[in-house]
Amino acid sequence: MRSKGISHSAASGGSAIRNSHTNRTIDKPDLSRKTSRNIRVALIGNPNSGKTTLFNALTGAHQHVGNWPGVTVEKKEGSRRYHNHTIDIIDLPGTYSLTAFSIEEVVVRDFLFGEKPDVVVQVVDGSNLERNCYLTVQLIEMGIPMVIALNMYDELRDKGFDIDRKLLGQLYGCVVVPTVGSKGHGINALLKAIEETATGELIDPDAAPRDIQVNYGQEFEDSISKLQEKIAGTSDLNIPARWLAVRILEGDNDAMTRLTPELLSDPEFHRVLTESIERLNKLYPEGVEEMIADRRYGFIAGALQETLKRSGPGRRQLSEKADNFLTHRILGMPLFLFFLWLLFQGTFTLGEPPMGWIETGIGWLSTVLAAILPAGPLRNLLIEGVIGGVGGVLVFLPNIMILFLGISLLEDSGYMARAAFLMDKLMHSLGLHGKSFIPLIMGFGCSVPAIMASRTLESRRDRLLTILITPLMSCSARLPVYILFAGTFFPNNAGNIIFGLYIFGIVVAIGAGKVFSMTLFRARGAPFVMELPPYRMPTFWTTIRHMWDRSSEYLKKMGTVILAASIIVWFLGAFPLQEGESPAAEDSYIGQVGRTISPVLDPLGFDWQMGVALVAGLVAKEVVVSTLGVLYEVEKNDEAGTSEALTGALRNSGISQISALAFMLFVLIYTPCIAAIVAIWRESGSMWWAVFSMGYQTTLAWLIAFGAVQAGILLGLGV
Repeated sequence: MRSKGISHSAASGGSAIRNSHTNRTIDKPDLSRKTSRNIRVALIGNPNSGKTTLFNALTGAHQHVGNWPGVTVEKKEGSRRYHNHTIDIIDLPGTYSLTAFSIEEVVVRDFLFGEKPDVVVQVVDGSNLERNCYLTVQLIEMGIPMVIALNMYDELRDKGFDIDRKLLGQLYGCVVVPTVGSKGHGINALLKAIEETATGELIDPDAAPRDIQVNYGQEFEDSISKLQEKIAGTSDLNIPARWLAVRILEGDNDAMTRLTPELLSDPEFHRVLTESIERLNKLYPEGVEEMIADRRYGFIAGALQETLKRSGPGRRQLSEKADNFLTHRILGMPLFLFFLWLLFQGTFTLGEPPMGWIETGIGWLSTVLAAILPAGPLRNLLIEGVIGGVGGVLVFLPNIMILFLGISLLEDSGYMARAAFLMDKLMHSLGLHGKSFIPLIMGFGCSVPAIMASRTLESRRDRLLTILITPLMSCSARLPVYILFAGTFFPNNAGNIIFGLYIFGIVVAIGAGKVFSMTLFRARGAPFVMELPPYRMPTFWTTIRHMWDRSSEYLKKMGTVILAASIIVWFLGAFPLQEGESPAAEDSYIGQVGRTISPVLDPLGFDWQMGVALVAGLVAKEVVVSTLGVLYEVEKNDEAGTSEALTGALRNSGISQISALAFMLFVLIYTPCIAAIVAIWRESGSMWWAVFSMGYQTTLAWLIAFGAVQAGILLGLGV
């Protein structure tokens, strides 16, 4: 919703700013500089306001920062020692308002009312003041001691504006501190404001917290007063009666649940409420909620008109110029596809030299162990199981790091939000909107946080539909499989093959979404206006930190899940012993498993080793490579532990190019991992959706792989 005539609203009486000390006083916590105490701070703000970056600057915590709405889904905590106080900071989910339409809004409201922080620090994007200050007004109405961190202040100045921060603080009833979170500017001033607001010992009396209210007009104020009188003193949660009255008239069902059972059963209260709503609906046919939003925006416009001044000649922003090109209705999509192609070409091409270095090191280690260890199960376990399994996955670490580096650059620069904007029209054909594309893009990194990112969607229908199609996006765990098979069977076109797989995953996700929207989810999706944050130059250390945080998860998997899976696969391949010797591959335990599932996979041209690897891949997709490394070492390959050994074994196994392509397609489509299934269960709230997702993905994977094989046969490529 946008304000109507906001440039004149404050002056014309549409919104007034007044001090109402006589109505209610703000309780201050009993803190003193002389006594060491904890100050509990809630950090809140719109998505893209730089909130998480500021949290990192305040606490030193390593958090992921992205330039699209909804990155911070769960609260994060950190602390900072300042003077005699320990300041505990809780980074709440990014939210645009305090309605109860989304999960983030409910989480924030529950925390503010339930935990009662000493101070709320609202992070406001200085380059988008009107939009960000809508949340400010709602916080003001809650009556919680607040400090405004006017973040990205440098961008406000770059636009040729400055703001009277002291006057703005007086109008909003709190301290306003300019900050630049990405550079650490204003942190000490912000800590000082937090301490002074919490203790009530402000050096500047004009900056003392005051009870500010938005005037909604005489008719609406009369209804507020009647409800406020009924509510006052009845709320168990000590929530301001005026706030509850406004929210109830606005149609907020969650606000009704905050009332006491006695009040809810009071017929007089319901009579007053019904009469007020009926009268307001007649007075404001456009809707009470619309009227309230206009008054709030009028309040904001009046304050900004008084305080926001042009400090120099304005200039057209680089973001606007770039968007004319990068989000062009014709050029935008080809450019997006080009950037993706460049990313995956770079992942394969730039990662090849360091892969060779790691392979050499692993081969040397295998040779050393073979020379110093006596023949027997221990040597076989270490060389064929541990090194053959974990080493076969470790060689792909450079590719993973390059991929995450590229994704971090796209996210931190603001381009990923443009990708969602470009996909908005296509997503609408699924009954969704561009915001649903954000979890899909996140799926390029890992399916689990991507599934969790669906929490940012307002309706349950949108969340479920997005959850079901997100696992079809190709996560980074699948990349080692692609690199291994594309490099082995398509060495001259490996980068193009990998790019094609990622694009195919997007196409399948969109197709599946279309089918689901026409069958399981026929209702229309909720409307949404996509916000495009300004482009920003990614900082070197922030980008490197994001890359390393994600890559370290890959390393942790190798030391835990992949190591355990490799040992188990080796054991199943080395036993039962036959006359004191390891059995033939087909006679081992794992060979028996392979023979059992072979009838299902034979039409796809997969050998039993590939079938076992797919089953093991349910633990984690990297395990597919480690399992193949162990299984082909069972065949006594001479170069144990090196990538060349596995590549040679694949080439000598009789697998055709079309079967190799079918295998990569199967890995792309079927269930990402057990963790993703658990995430679907948790986020959907039902085990049924998790089982359904696992079943339809595996079935679809088989059908697509079978279709690829049949197409290859028709084209004379063979199996």
